[in-house]
Amino acid sequence: MKHHQHSHCHMASRSDGDDIGGGRGRRMTGEGRIFGHGGLRFVLLHLISEKPSHGYELIKAIEERLDGTYSPSPGTVYPTLTLLEELTLLSVDEADQGGRKRYQITEAGLRHLEENRPMVDAMLLRLNGGVDGAGLRGGRPPQVKRAIENLKLAMRLRLSGEALTAEQANAFAAILDRAAQQLEQI
Repeated sequence: MKHHQHSHCHMASRSDGDDIGGGRGRRMTGEGRIFGHGGLRFVLLHLISEKPSHGYELIKAIEERLDGTYSPSPGTVYPTLTLLEELTLLSVDEADQGGRKRYQITEAGLRHLEENRPMVDAMLLRLNGGVDGAGLRGGRPPQVKRAIENLKLAMRLRLSGEALTAEQANAFAAILDRAAQQLEQI
């Protein structure tokens, strides 16, 4: 089984740089990556599925849901929206005042959200404050939240692929058992 440093999902070969660190966006916590590689795509698709929106509205919606601790940069959001449009997951209504693009989800976008429900749910959990709902400022330490979500996503990704052989299933279970034993010793 591959070791996952951080969560990811591949929708296209180009990176959309949707992490919270690395100088992109505004970062006020030591949490590291919030959405992981490709995760911002799912967040944007979900938000647009709730309400057709402009890029600026999406940036503000993410910032509000994260209690102002993070605001994705326009240089990250707009190229991601363009990619989603190129993938026909979004459509654009350019007839808005001031020529601003208003994004709407397409049928293909809705299907894509449903087909990737585990990833979407993981990203929404992060967007809505993490495992215990206490937000980024309270509850479990951010690095623990990240690690829990990373493990859950790694398990989902591996289990959603090819069926495990008996040897792989035993190795998978052994890894989880070792981790549980180590946690009990802390």
